[in-house]
Amino acid sequence: HVLWHAFLTSWIGVSVENFCWIIMASKDVETPEILLQPPNSFPFPFDAYAIQVDFMKSLYSTLEDGCFGIFESPTGTGKSLSLICGALKWLEDHKLREERRIQELLTSSECISTKPAAGFAEDVTKDDEPDWIRDFDETKAQKDKVEKLKRTLEAKAMHEARLIRVKKEYLRNKGSIKRKSEDAKITAVNEELRNVDDVKDPDEDIILPEYHSDEDDFKFDKQQSEELDSDSDIEMEDIAGCKIYYCSRTHSQLSQFIHEVIKSPYGNKIHVTSLASRQNMCTNEQVRRLGSVQLINDRCLELKRNKQKAKSDKPPPKKRKQSASPGCPYYKPDLIETFKDLALSEVQDIEQLISLGKEVKACPYYGTRRAVPQADLVVLPYNTLLHAPTRKAVGIRLKGSVVIIDEAHNLLDTICNIHSVEVNGKQIAKAFSQLSQYKQRYKDKLTAKNFMYVTQILQILQCFLQMLKRKPMKEPTEEFKRLYQMNDFLFEAGIDNLNLFKILKYCEKSQISKKLNGFVDKYFESVSSSNVTVRSAALSKGESSQRDNKTTTIGSLATIEDQYQRSSPLMLIESFLNALTNMSADGRICVTLTGEMTNLNFKFLLLNPSVHFEEIVKDSRAVVVAGGTMQPISEFKEQLLYTYGVPDDRIREFSCGHVIPKDNLLALCLSHGPTGVQFDFTFKSRNSEEQMKELGRTVLNICNIIPGGVVCFFPSYKHEETVFSFWMKNGIIESISKKKQIFREPKLSSQLDTVLGQYARCIKCNSENKNGITGALLLSVVGGKMSEGINFSDNLGRCVIMVGLPFPNLKSAELEEKMRYLDRTMKLDEKGRSGGQVHYENLCMKAVNQSIGRAIRHAGDYASVLLIDHRYQKDSIKSKLPHWMAKCLVDAVYFGSAYGCIRKFFKSKEVL
Repeated sequence: HVLWHAFLTSWIGVSVENFCWIIMASKDVETPEILLQPPNSFPFPFDAYAIQVDFMKSLYSTLEDGCFGIFESPTGTGKSLSLICGALKWLEDHKLREERRIQELLTSSECISTKPAAGFAEDVTKDDEPDWIRDFDETKAQKDKVEKLKRTLEAKAMHEARLIRVKKEYLRNKGSIKRKSEDAKITAVNEELRNVDDVKDPDEDIILPEYHSDEDDFKFDKQQSEELDSDSDIEMEDIAGCKIYYCSRTHSQLSQFIHEVIKSPYGNKIHVTSLASRQNMCTNEQVRRLGSVQLINDRCLELKRNKQKAKSDKPPPKKRKQSASPGCPYYKPDLIETFKDLALSEVQDIEQLISLGKEVKACPYYGTRRAVPQADLVVLPYNTLLHAPTRKAVGIRLKGSVVIIDEAHNLLDTICNIHSVEVNGKQIAKAFSQLSQYKQRYKDKLTAKNFMYVTQILQILQCFLQMLKRKPMKEPTEEFKRLYQMNDFLFEAGIDNLNLFKILKYCEKSQISKKLNGFVDKYFESVSSSNVTVRSAALSKGESSQRDNKTTTIGSLATIEDQYQRSSPLMLIESFLNALTNMSADGRICVTLTGEMTNLNFKFLLLNPSVHFEEIVKDSRAVVVAGGTMQPISEFKEQLLYTYGVPDDRIREFSCGHVIPKDNLLALCLSHGPTGVQFDFTFKSRNSEEQMKELGRTVLNICNIIPGGVVCFFPSYKHEETVFSFWMKNGIIESISKKKQIFREPKLSSQLDTVLGQYARCIKCNSENKNGITGALLLSVVGGKMSEGINFSDNLGRCVIMVGLPFPNLKSAELEEKMRYLDRTMKLDEKGRSGGQVHYENLCMKAVNQSIGRAIRHAGDYASVLLIDHRYQKDSIKSKLPHWMAKCLVDAVYFGSAYGCIRKFFKSKEVL
């Protein structure tokens, strides 16, 4: 107490007692918030480019004004560092402003503290209440606020001191933390996890708890209720105040961002924590080896619950094992607290956090979650931020904080994909089989309510199977899909008479999917091999009565090909049922009715991503979406912001040029080939021999004059295969191979690194033009593995060729429904095009922008970009290219002029 008193007195400049009364007396004083102005310079690890300074100034203003920012900065311009230094500079100034506000309050204390207490009630209009009662209520409210502020300040001071102390102790004791004894304990606990001898009912954790009514919860013990309440530990008071949430698409991108934070001037000033899934952060080998995300999550929660029960139970009887408590050996609150402090004391990426967890024998997953309230910067993947239930489970509170979403070019699709759910017939049949066996085994132990809800869930699964077995009137020649609105689907499936909200509440409270998972895992051999004979779910009631002797086994429908995967798909089906409770206008159900049981499926399509994004915009102080290529920006505003009601004056746009000199980029639109044939790679004509032969001549001529690597993107794998086969037959591949060794993008992800390595080695070995080989040609696919996240810098990508425009399949049922939805909800653009038409074009151009962004990765890089198709001449297409490229785009109608420009461009670079 004495230490805290001294700290607070020195921090605010007056005694604690005077400070408390000053806050109480400040009700009538309104201290206006001073608006922060962007500084002329920002802390930066090196001299920032002018465009980086402009980026940081615009970002600073966006955060200060509480706006929605759309920031575009090409790859290689230091976007990550600009985001870090601009945002953290604002956060630093914002916290200093909060401290100054308190100081201003103190300055005005002399005249306010002498004001009579009765003055607090002068503005109260209730004449029937005595002044002394009103004074007492207001004084008590002010005292409560002061107490809360005192607790927060005290916690902050103690926390900072603890971080310093824990880190010193860790560094001093590192390497001598009794690892052998700890390892022995963990081994013993893991051994007990494999063979727990308990006198209780062996199926206790599998049987559903008692359920009284739809209004009342189950009779859970304290540990179970804590687990259900967002699966969170005791909530910690948020002492960091405003914080920044940064999210990106992949864990590797998040790790790169953390390394940039370390390099920045703020690397030793702020507290950072990184969040990831259990699959990525678990250090318990017994759990990690399960492989499946669902199995890892369920096993983790089960071990956590067992650990908590072991602590709360009375001493066990002698019959029970005494060697160790059942539960995860890494879930130890005191060590998790130590881990949290060590994680916050130094900026670390996910791999370092996992190593730290192993070092201190604590769980990194729960440790990083415990660090969120005290962190200044929280780094997390897309799914954690964009999915509301996950946000709640992790304990993320966006109120008053800043959200930065990086690599946001596909944000709309990401939101839709996260909230879209697909289940196939095999999964439904498998869940039906497992739940039927569960009901049969424990029917004498289930209460009436449990029995009723389990029966209703089985009824839903049976109705789904019946619907999937209905064949179309005419046998389709290709995949047949049918789209339904929510209400129509419920009626068609025959479940419109069931209350899905009550069923979903039951699933959540009873944890039936986890119970079923435990049942399947425990009795896997009997469940997987059992032939539970039931009437075919594909038969209607009328057919069933006529064919009483015709039965089928669910076991035959739900044959488990991968029997090592001991899990139940019921949780996935719960997600699909939850999707059915969406507003009918915001989504559709797509039913596939052709093919095998695995191909028959239901899919919920989210059509309106703003319904899941508006909560983020509403709660956050400011939201920033950033990327290397954000065009077309209009799509973000129309589908995410305007539908939510965000006005134009609250939207900030920033797009900067590249850091390279103008003469380091040559961008050409090529309409005709060497023999004058016009390039038209529409779906109708792109496979014509004339087009493929003219494209081959063009690529051959380009490869003859361009050094290093050439990356050629095709609209699809099928088109790339067609073109490659044609070139092989006509000798074009042989001719190109005299100058460039040819590589093709693999379809298997496991082969990607091998191909890229061979491609890079070939370019490096042939950089001196030995044997006439000047480099390599890489045939890639738009939207494939090499069109995003791959760095083709310097000689790896001296030229990027884009063949045609990669428009998606217009006959796709999902795309057609999305376009119809946008036609209904969006206004015509300035050229009179419908929302669906604009969206169709935007899908294509976003894919183009990502592909051509693979080249030019730093300030000293140079490359050419060749857009091959006459449609690139259209203004509507050009306007959706990145601004930094559109400014220097040259229309080369004929090949001769394009060839001359390319030859001249690379000749000028030979001296470099």
